[in-house]
Amino acid sequence: MDRFHELTAFITVVEAGGFSAAARRLDDSQSGMSKSIGALEKRLGVLLFNRNTRSVTLTDQGRKYYDLIKPLLEEMDEADAALTSSTLDVSGLVRVAAPSTFGRLHVLPLVPPLLARHPKIKLDLGLLDGVQNLIADGIDLAIRVGQVHDQDAVVKRVMGTSLVCVGSRRYFSRHEPPMVPEDLVDHNCLVYNDAASWKFVGPNGTVSVPVSGNLSSNSVETILSGVLAGLGIGMFSRASLVGELQHPDIVTVLDQFMDEPRDVSLIWPKRRFVPARVRLVTDFFATMLAQRVA
Repeated sequence: MDRFHELTAFITVVEAGGFSAAARRLDDSQSGMSKSIGALEKRLGVLLFNRNTRSVTLTDQGRKYYDLIKPLLEEMDEADAALTSSTLDVSGLVRVAAPSTFGRLHVLPLVPPLLARHPKIKLDLGLLDGVQNLIADGIDLAIRVGQVHDQDAVVKRVMGTSLVCVGSRRYFSRHEPPMVPEDLVDHNCLVYNDAASWKFVGPNGTVSVPVSGNLSSNSVETILSGVLAGLGIGMFSRASLVGELQHPDIVTVLDQFMDEPRDVSLIWPKRRFVPARVRLVTDFFATMLAQRVA
């Protein structure tokens, strides 16, 4: 029996929830579907489904096999589509993840023109601070600000952004602004992502200064709100502030010591074949973000 037919039958039974529904989808008979699954199980030497008169469910080995085979069949479909369709015909779901503040400022404004240009694309955009697992979370494309340490991902640098240290005039009316990085030990520093120290560049190279304060968060928006409320000093990438840097109450400090760049990168899972829809969305964001943030 054709191996591809067996795999197609297997995937369809899983997603249809049973042999009868799968047979209708594939315009086949229920006995034909059972025969295909039986041949596949015999070839693999494992039981893929638990069968009874009421339901058909995957075994643990069946679930593992489904998770392995489903992406391969999708890649085969994408390979066919890449040769038979133009970019205007590219369709399907693309899951994109971006940091919340950077995403709100720079990614969200690009969504309408992306979907207007490619109306058959379905975009699932998640804005969340913190690093997600591309494979486990089913993410096709992630936008990251800062260093990327992921051996299972392909990294495409789009542009660079610098760091900036800021506080409010209200805060500095009560506290003397820091003149050198070491002065931060006497200030209330609002800490993002449990950073125990902030790095600066001094006359003798990189300086790492321990920081602490009464507010920490994994949300850039929370730290920014604290700065605007006069609670203390925060460190941000310039790309994540934009208009806030023109806020009349915001003051930058230690500018002469801020020389550590932050990359803005697009990353996606390593795989032999990248679906056309993911390539299209990746190329769009690479071009448009570089123009927008530069």
